[in-house]
Amino acid sequence: MKSWTIEARPQLYARFAGLIYLFVIVFGGWSEGFVMGALVVPGDAAATAHNILGAESVWRTSVAGNLLVPILAVPQLWIEYLLLKPASKNLALLFVLFNGVSLAIETVSKLFLLMVAPVLTDPGHAAAFAPDQVHAMADLMLTAHDISFHIALIFFGFACLLIGTLVFRSGYLPRFLGVMMGLAGVCYLVATFGALFAPAFGQAISPWILLPVLIGESAMCLWLLLRGVNVKRWRERLDAGRAGPGQAV
Repeated sequence: MKSWTIEARPQLYARFAGLIYLFVIVFGGWSEGFVMGALVVPGDAAATAHNILGAESVWRTSVAGNLLVPILAVPQLWIEYLLLKPASKNLALLFVLFNGVSLAIETVSKLFLLMVAPVLTDPGHAAAFAPDQVHAMADLMLTAHDISFHIALIFFGFACLLIGTLVFRSGYLPRFLGVMMGLAGVCYLVATFGALFAPAFGQAISPWILLPVLIGESAMCLWLLLRGVNVKRWRERLDAGRAGPGQAV
């Protein structure tokens, strides 16, 4: 019977991680980028409410897709840890911690999105509040989501820097992927700190600051999916880690 452990089938694990990563990118891009970009009108709560109510099924589907992202990212993170641990167990653990915190905050941020449609459609709200007040409450939920999501991206930015370092030093994944993921991490940090603490600056650099993010994450995803890891070098690093007295950071 063939073993299904990562030691026996690292290439299968790498490609599965790439497949999950692809779903994360597609669901996240469609939900956060396309649907929210089309329905949410910054600074106009009434127009946003009108758009959401006019496409309620699309909105609810996009929120479901948004919630799927952190769910799918958990097994992706587990596989990435297993694949990158031979490069440095300590750095891989730190990567898991930053990414885990990011996913926890991101999951909480979806709570605010899940509240938008009920706030707008609940008859009790319509009876107790004026329409503009209901719209303002829904807009507050969207603002809370944006803030918490940007906080999650701060932790994810550091996670990208760490995975970039791990890939660069691994020897079984190309170094250019490590550079691109590191650059994606820097761009995430600049974009999120700008959005949270210097909104005018954040708007001036958006969305161009996220172009390296799209390129870096897409490249990492497709490389894992189509090429995987250099199995011979991965096993060499794994064996060296087992034989040695410890692993340096």
